[in-house]
Amino acid sequence: MPVFAHLEGVCHVYVDGEADLDMARDIALNAKLRRTGICGAAETLLVDEACAATHLAPLVKALLDAGCEVRGDEATQKTDARVKAATEEDWYTEYLDSIIAVRVVNGIGGAIAHIRKYGSSHTEAIVTGNQKTADRFFAEVDSAILLHNASTQFADGGEFGMGAEIGIATGKFHARGPVGVEQLTSFKYLVRGSGQVRP
Repeated sequence: MPVFAHLEGVCHVYVDGEADLDMARDIALNAKLRRTGICGAAETLLVDEACAATHLAPLVKALLDAGCEVRGDEATQKTDARVKAATEEDWYTEYLDSIIAVRVVNGIGGAIAHIRKYGSSHTEAIVTGNQKTADRFFAEVDSAILLHNASTQFADGGEFGMGAEIGIATGKFHARGPVGVEQLTSFKYLVRGSGQVRP
């Protein structure tokens, strides 16, 4: 019997090499810390190696200073003595707490590969000023909700105009009854923003 799966929210924010630092900081802080116990809270921050020299340390510092524990890869650990070493398990973990895993990746390809391996197909965000990069992220990441330049905290039925939320399905529910092409189609919600965070 097919059922709706409202499962883990291992959500990611990917800061691309062409991301505005202030926007990335605002989105990362909101995505992780607005409400840590919801399924749309970011659990992993991915930073493009192309902007790691300028963006990684300020993003990590902002999270730490806001009271968030950071568990990072080797590059992330070098930015601040307060960063704890991330384990393989951390990349799969939905913390539902003020804890985030941070990793430097090799561009959009590295981000997509990481999300495919460790993600839960729930909600992912990309911060970038490059529309083509955002389009690739939207096309190649198979999650229920994808956001460009907006916080993952917008992942909510009410925010999407659907009334009170029952849950966010991460699977692909099969049709019942007569089936045509339309009945075989699933949904992927694509949200384009300009730095929006949820109050």
